Amino acid sequence: MAASRAEALATEQAWLEAAQAFIQETLCAPAKERDVQLTELVIDCVKTVCLSQGRNQGFTLPLSYSFVSVKDLRTQQHLPCCSHLSWSSTAYQDWAQEAGPHGVLLPQEQLLLVGTLTDRSGDLEHECRNGSLYIRDNTGTLGCELIDLDLSWLGHLFLFPSWSYLPPTIKSSGEGHLELWGAPVPVFPLTISPGPLTPIPVLYPETASRLLRHRSKCRDVQPNLAGTLVRLSALVKSQKRAYFVLSLGGSSPAGSHVSVIVQVPAQLVWHRALWPGRAYVLTELRVSKLRGHRYWIWMTGPSSQLLPLKPECVQELELELDGPLLEADPSPPPIPCNPQDKKGPEGLVRDSRLLSYTGTITDVLNRPAGLYELDGQLGLCLAYQHLHGLRRVVRPGVRLELQDVHLLQSVGGGTGRPVLASCLRGAVLLRGFSRQMPETQSSHRAQGASLYEQLVWEHQLGLPLYLWATRALEELASKLCPHMLRHHQFLQHSSPGSPSLGLQILAPTLEVLIPPCCPSRNPQNEILEEPHHCPLQKYARLQTPCSFPTLAALKKEGECRAWDSFDPKTLLPLPEASHLPSCELNQRLAWSWLCLLPSAFHPAPTTPSILGPFQSIIPAATRKGSGCLVRAERFQLVIERTVRSNFPSWKELSMTGFIQKQQARVYVQFFLADALILSVPRPFFHSASSSTPPQAEPSLPEGPHGGHSRLFLLSHKEALMKRNFCVPPRASSEVPKPTLSFHVSGNWLRGTQRKEGTGWGPPEPMEDENVDQKVLLIFLGSSVRWFEFLHPGQVYRLVAPGPLQTPMLLEEGGSSCISQRPLELAGCASCLTVQDEWRLELESPQDIPEVLGINRALPETSLTDLLSGNSTDSLVSFSAEILSHLRMMPGSTGAIKRCVKLTVALETADCEFPLHLDIYIEDPHLPPPLGLLPGARVYFSQLEKRVSRSHNVYCCFRSSTYVQVLSFPPDTTISAPLPHIYLAELLQGRRAPFRATASCHVVSVFSLQLSWVCAHCTSLCPQGRCTCQSPSCPTQTSISQASIRLLVEDGTAEAVVTCRNHQVAAALGLRPSEWTSLLEFVRGPGRVALQFIGPGAQLESSAKMDEPLTRFLQTLCISFSVLRPIVLSFELKRKPSKIISLEPPRLQRFQCGEFPFLTRVNPRIQLSCLSIQEHPSALRALDPYC
Repeated sequence: MAASRAEALATEQAWLEAAQAFIQETLCAPAKERDVQLTELVIDCVKTVCLSQGRNQGFTLPLSYSFVSVKDLRTQQHLPCCSHLSWSSTAYQDWAQEAGPHGVLLPQEQLLLVGTLTDRSGDLEHECRNGSLYIRDNTGTLGCELIDLDLSWLGHLFLFPSWSYLPPTIKSSGEGHLELWGAPVPVFPLTISPGPLTPIPVLYPETASRLLRHRSKCRDVQPNLAGTLVRLSALVKSQKRAYFVLSLGGSSPAGSHVSVIVQVPAQLVWHRALWPGRAYVLTELRVSKLRGHRYWIWMTGPSSQLLPLKPECVQELELELDGPLLEADPSPPPIPCNPQDKKGPEGLVRDSRLLSYTGTITDVLNRPAGLYELDGQLGLCLAYQHLHGLRRVVRPGVRLELQDVHLLQSVGGGTGRPVLASCLRGAVLLRGFSRQMPETQSSHRAQGASLYEQLVWEHQLGLPLYLWATRALEELASKLCPHMLRHHQFLQHSSPGSPSLGLQILAPTLEVLIPPCCPSRNPQNEILEEPHHCPLQKYARLQTPCSFPTLAALKKEGECRAWDSFDPKTLLPLPEASHLPSCELNQRLAWSWLCLLPSAFHPAPTTPSILGPFQSIIPAATRKGSGCLVRAERFQLVIERTVRSNFPSWKELSMTGFIQKQQARVYVQFFLADALILSVPRPFFHSASSSTPPQAEPSLPEGPHGGHSRLFLLSHKEALMKRNFCVPPRASSEVPKPTLSFHVSGNWLRGTQRKEGTGWGPPEPMEDENVDQKVLLIFLGSSVRWFEFLHPGQVYRLVAPGPLQTPMLLEEGGSSCISQRPLELAGCASCLTVQDEWRLELESPQDIPEVLGINRALPETSLTDLLSGNSTDSLVSFSAEILSHLRMMPGSTGAIKRCVKLTVALETADCEFPLHLDIYIEDPHLPPPLGLLPGARVYFSQLEKRVSRSHNVYCCFRSSTYVQVLSFPPDTTISAPLPHIYLAELLQGRRAPFRATASCHVVSVFSLQLSWVCAHCTSLCPQGRCTCQSPSCPTQTSISQASIRLLVEDGTAEAVVTCRNHQVAAALGLRPSEWTSLLEFVRGPGRVALQFIGPGAQLESSAKMDEPLTRFLQTLCISFSVLRPIVLSFELKRKPSKIISLEPPRLQRFQCGEFPFLTRVNPRIQLSCLSIQEHPSALRALDPYC
């Protein structure tokens, strides 16, 4: 027992010695000797607090606690904590239960904190005060927050029994701070000043307000003002000064009140001691007129004091104010315009409601932007006040009292809940600390505070627009940072020399929504003017102007809409689909596309992205190149749908079970003229295709970099495809695989240039100035991102950043993965493999003398060479508009392997009408390049020209083919009417249109065939049964097919027109019900064919004349229902690309009575019907009233 008592005494003695050493080092003056009295007072103070809890358990000292200095907290305490002197674990658990189930509770540490409470951040007496509170000891100062401050505490030494410490957030500048939960315990007894010997003469608000208009009465006096605090403004801090305004009123809420401005630095701390509803006395006030303010106002002086109002200690001062007023009652000032006043239709502008509210923070929405959630149902915006010190305290669990806060409901812009927002007139007062630890924030969550302030104070955003802007910046930061950009650089404060990328992206939208006439905020007028006006007073519901979805979300939305709108019945409408066999039906469905404009989304998306990572089509090069930040409001989201299906016939098109596989290719295409392109500093850019992760933000240098570069003129670019490359010696033992790559060839224009400052130094001399320095550049790996930005005829600068390891890297004979023999055949002096970190910049040819005499126009093959039968020059180049895009599968009509068929229209100077040509894309060039859509205008370079067995010219892709999209399909498809011509104009060869309309007369019918065939194998199906004996035919579904050949003339020429399927019904003049009945009659025999010869349309001898169906069709074909005037839309059967010349006119003998005539007769024109419409004269003939 004695041993344990001795051990306890030894422990207590050790604790006392440690406490004495701490007090001497931390609290005593450095030059003084040991202060025994101070040590005893501090220890007695600790004992008093412990004994007050009644839990000493035989000990008078908290032996488990240790003293902590300010320096120790700042340097050693890296985690949030709390300390409650003499609390047991049970008391701590009870305290924790009051915090609720959400969040992580502050951990408890057993620490004793002693220091001086002050409003000075240092020891200098003349140091500027800004209203902040600090705890100071010999090791330093630390900011703190206190809920109910007594001004008499300032400058005194205290023991703080209950407090919490929050260190600075990771990677953010600043210091930690203390939250003082309870009243501090003074180490030295506080001297209580006795009350005044005589009552203080005071003015009450009503008299003080009248006195302002009799300034001659108070020029030589400094009255005292007494009243109840009815309003407290925010503490306004600017670069020049800091101040706040308080308003004192009488006992009646409806009575008058008077405002007092407090701007003496030593009095700014009053803002923490004032409580609305309490009564105070302000001494020795004076009258002053603020700069920029119209009226006189009461103001505190250096000797003014803030005292609690005790009725027994004051006496109202009687003044004679019966003379004339020096200034009349102020009239309401003119209200300046508000950014939201003129937005929206008349009647939608609303007034916010001023109120007071006390609530608890339940969530932090955006700390740098000052956005929080209050009581789980309200939004809270603190951005319109300067609350830097308070924001570090605000977290879930903090209780706030909001004085004169604006309530805005239905603000729009993506915000659905009501929002409370405090302007400078109201105060945000701390009424309770949080028991929860602050959320661990990544560095980017602490970025952007200065930018958000800039939106409020410089750009004058109203709350609806500010909420949208903050949400938009969050969306942008989440999609671009940190892999593409760094948060601190994206959300930095915008200045003339260093603009913020985030603000530049929002600028086009903000310029439209913010009128330029609005003045900047005047804090004094915002607080003092009546009626009150501030950016929060009036607002209009904001229709979200645009959104910034991620490219993944945009791609997903595009795919969903593409497949939701995919309807085979719409792509293949009746009656055309009812006559298609299965192979052709599925081939027509194999490829389709959908183009979505921003107007198709709500809100309209804007696509900001780094050029390169997402598939995109840009019909021009940008000087800034890949890696730039692009903002596009006008764009096309293209979804190419590829479907593999096995529909038996048109009847099953609504059954999705016949779709075996579906894929979508999604990309964005836009014009650079419609985009905002922003340069991204190179140290911040990290390629999305790179396999290495981005480095930490602080480790990236931001200074200028050296480098080497060289100018070259691009003359040719080859296709982007997988190619084989030779394996260099001592390479990996793995089997080489084809690599996605492309080549470009061109000419060096100058020698290598070195980086000098912000420009490029003089070029080094080349070996032979008179010889073309041809070069071949190979792009593979991540360098293929440059494919869409390189175009022949342009001048580029190849930049190798950093010091070159090999000085000859950009010179002739540089590194190559191609042997010398192919280079000699290509006429190239050197070959370079473009490294991943190299970049390309577009240069202006006007600034380069070496390019002025070079023809940089895109080469185009003449029409004569294109349609000639000469095969010596089989590579052709031209620009054309794509008319159709057809995906052909093996087994379909005319296809023996997988390919894509493009039908294009060439517009040439020597042809009035465009020439139609077919282009085939086969493996390994599949899938085809992006942007080859119907309606797009494309430049094709070095296509291989071929001639078919029927003497038609067509083209094919090869490895040297280069494609450049010149223009996109129009947003709205307007089909131009076909030209109306005479048939004789078709005899002009290639100058005739390929498709046209003509008014003509049906002279006779040459042939007619109606049949039912198997939808799978196209064999005849009499009685609906397939006649194919092969068991490979999986279906018994039959479809109807029909064809008719007509002889038509319009007085200038004759033509033979072939009509197929549903066009036959129009040619025969049958209504839909009649046509259906006719086909049902043909189902029995399976096929009916009629051939007419000679005058009078006589049937061939092989026709079965005894069958009723044959006699009916013969009678119908020679009736006026068929032989009638029509308006025929057609296309030439002979393709314009046919290289065989037209058949010349032939001599033909005619007999007219007794006289024979010999004349030249043109060959009959062969046409394919597109549609048949009734001629107006035929309609009038059928009308009995005409």
